[in-house]
Amino acid sequence: MADKAKGKMEQAKGKAKEVVGKATGNERMRAEGKTDQVKGKAREVAGKAEEQAKGVGDSLRDRRKH
Repeated sequence: MADKAKGKMEQAKGKAKEVVGKATGNERMRAEGKTDQVKGKAREVAGKAEEQAKGVGDSLRDRRKH
């Protein structure tokens, strides 16, 4: 869950940077914001995949007990 939440935060930070960069005409900040958003999305997806893998592992473990 931590990676998923961190990914969402990174996306929000990136969006803020992008908006400020766009408003001020700072292309570097705007580009950094977009990059942060992509990194955040990747981290979020990785967190979701990790949660799903854990769920599958837990499910298989439960089956062995029965």
